[in-house]
Amino acid sequence: MPNQTALNAVHRQSGGKLVEFAGWELPLHYGSQIGEHMAVRKAAGMFDVSHMGVIDLSGPRSHAFVRHLLANDINRAGEAGAALYSCMLNPAGGILDDVIAYRGDVGRCRLVVNAATRERDLDWITRQAEPFGVDVCCRADLSMIAVQGPRARDLAHQALPWLSAGAPGLPVMHFITIGDAQAARTGYTGEDGYELIVPSSEAVVTWEALRDAGVAPCGLGARDSLRLEAGLRLYGSDMDESVTPYDCGLAWTVALEPADRDFIGRAALLTRRAQGGSRFVGLILEEPGVLRGHLRVQLPGGGEGVTTSGGHSPTLQRSIGFARLPAGNEDRCRVEIRGHWKHCRIVPPRFVKYGQPLVAL
Repeated sequence: MPNQTALNAVHRQSGGKLVEFAGWELPLHYGSQIGEHMAVRKAAGMFDVSHMGVIDLSGPRSHAFVRHLLANDINRAGEAGAALYSCMLNPAGGILDDVIAYRGDVGRCRLVVNAATRERDLDWITRQAEPFGVDVCCRADLSMIAVQGPRARDLAHQALPWLSAGAPGLPVMHFITIGDAQAARTGYTGEDGYELIVPSSEAVVTWEALRDAGVAPCGLGARDSLRLEAGLRLYGSDMDESVTPYDCGLAWTVALEPADRDFIGRAALLTRRAQGGSRFVGLILEEPGVLRGHLRVQLPGGGEGVTTSGGHSPTLQRSIGFARLPAGNEDRCRVEIRGHWKHCRIVPPRFVKYGQPLVAL
């Protein structure tokens, strides 16, 4: 039996098509994946992301531990109340997971990890924390709701009095904590909004208040197409333990300065950087068909690569995807789809930002 979030009954009552994902039963859609996608691009939608792992770290050396654990440097984020995106690496530089770290007051930090890797992540983090004397707690008592879209913040303020009192003016990649609830101006859609973490006992009333304010319930299908358009990586598809940040376009998340910060995987990344990483690109299919992951890519000069993600872009009305290619500057390639070679254009791996296309069609 898959795990169920505190919102499972609400999804059923709302007609959600439930599927198993990473060991959890979650809505794929509520009738129209494209409709939900466009609701987020044009107004506001919300996602039950309670399957994500919320891990709290506490102890005097918690910040020092996070600086050792992650390839990015939590000190880059600033003082308490700032959030940071980073990869968590193994000693060989491979990506164990990508996480968001929330810097709390002295002695406190929170990590949000992916559902598919949460148990492995928890074990890894707990073992690495021992020498630092840091307590590690997986918060199974919390639920997480992402509210995203150009109207997301306004509607969330209308729906949730505790949020309207504390969040207006909150900068991007920052968060506030009010009682047992947290609101972060972060997301996985390429739109503005909040990711809310609330006690599971308050998840249903929070969801229903947002719905009554006009925020559209959305499922996993729209979440994937939105993140693809926004150029956001998916763990297990675009990156995994065999891939370093230099091979999936995430070099910007690696903080090699200061040079005396000895984070896990640092030595391996220095070697990989000297070798030169792979080229991580976006693709736009120029013929009928649909891009998916694990398709062969052929470059004009004979080099080959592979797609990592792909799908239909409702905003662009094209099939788009990501690919890992040898270093070079080609702007065209061919992708093998069901035994046929299809022409694609190579573009930067971000297609849409705040609802506006970033690529010429």
